[in-house]
Amino acid sequence: MQVPERVRFICSTLRRAGFEAWVVGGAVRDSILGREAHDFDVATNALPDRVVRLFSHVIETGIQHGTVTVMVEDEGFEVTTFRGEGTYSDGRHPDSVEFLDSITEDLARRDFTMNAVAYDPLRDTFCDPFDGIADIRAKIIRAVGIPRDRFQEDGLRVMRAIRFMSTLGFSIEYDTLDGIMHSDSLASLAKVSVERVHDELFKIMESSCPSRAMDAMRDTGVLGVILPEMLPMIGCTQNRYHSYDVWTHTMVTLDHCPADNPILRFGALFHDVSKPEVKGVHPVHGDATFYDHEHVGAKKTDEILIRLRFSTEDRERIVNLVRHHFIRYERGWAAPVLRRWVRKVGLENVPTLCILARADIAGKGPIATVGMETSVIDDLESRVANMKLTEVIPTSTKVLVIDGNDVMTHLGLIPGPAVGKVLAALLEFVTDDPECNTRESLLTLASEVQL
Repeated sequence: MQVPERVRFICSTLRRAGFEAWVVGGAVRDSILGREAHDFDVATNALPDRVVRLFSHVIETGIQHGTVTVMVEDEGFEVTTFRGEGTYSDGRHPDSVEFLDSITEDLARRDFTMNAVAYDPLRDTFCDPFDGIADIRAKIIRAVGIPRDRFQEDGLRVMRAIRFMSTLGFSIEYDTLDGIMHSDSLASLAKVSVERVHDELFKIMESSCPSRAMDAMRDTGVLGVILPEMLPMIGCTQNRYHSYDVWTHTMVTLDHCPADNPILRFGALFHDVSKPEVKGVHPVHGDATFYDHEHVGAKKTDEILIRLRFSTEDRERIVNLVRHHFIRYERGWAAPVLRRWVRKVGLENVPTLCILARADIAGKGPIATVGMETSVIDDLESRVANMKLTEVIPTSTKVLVIDGNDVMTHLGLIPGPAVGKVLAALLEFVTDDPECNTRESLLTLASEVQL
């Protein structure tokens, strides 16, 4: 296993002082998998205050729990004393910590066997008391010890197990899966802070196949704890334009969005979240209808993201995707109609909306019109990209060459709603004909606005 020189320096410093030093955690697992390893953590039997004295620059990040950050030049590495942990009354943090002298005992407190492998870089040996290396090679997620105990100790482990399914392509071992589904485990998950759940969901959205994790949440009961708003999507049948129910359609759409854009994937995850709520029946042909699902869904998505503590910027971008994902474009759209649509959705959002639209079409399943519908989206994106320079998208009244002061002077108005009404009307004129965005033309048009 390849270990950075800075990590070897930490280990050798501890060893010279008479202590053990082992590399632990995800870096060991990823190295065994042949993946690029990050976050090299060190476990030692040296007490935290001793570690602090051994190194010139140490940050006492979690010294009460045995963890400090050793800085080597400009890079920090966590060094943690071997420890055992007491009960977890809050489902996340141990009520007490006991420092130990054995790496085997330290590994026994970890979540999964694949994460309970330690490596000594100075002796080039592994410590693997729970056959974690075999499970890594077999791509199996197995809890250390009794699964229910591990999940009740720390409810976030439920999410971590499911996240590893999609990020690593592993399968969850039967007893471990049964432990996740236990009511005590789900109750422990419910205690976990929304910030930590938020972080796990982001990691899932960045995986190669996020639907694996979402399906596992559905099957284990986790979905009801984390995203109960999505439960009605399961089994909600659609109309003749769809091969799948709302849930399966959403999962296919999700997987067709690129992994390097988690915001887009969240948009895909929630784009049809309100379909079960607005589902109706067409009065003529009797097919299912979902009128206004994009606007109702945008409101519901906003509520979900506020609860999960998404940043304002991320929340607004995701909600915008949900609100505008249902593109009704036709090749016959006149230029002014196209400009109005671009103004409504935002020019900067057009490429992402088109990616989501293609994924949404793929999510309809094997129907005859898929290819044709995709070509319509291609045409829309091409037309927006090739707009003439004179067709500057009038996104707001700020693009007008005159402002409120000009309007008041020209029409003899005082500050008030009438000024805004004139500017809004002028924006519509410019949307119809960008060439009229000149001072002379706009002042003439301003005189024609009915107040």
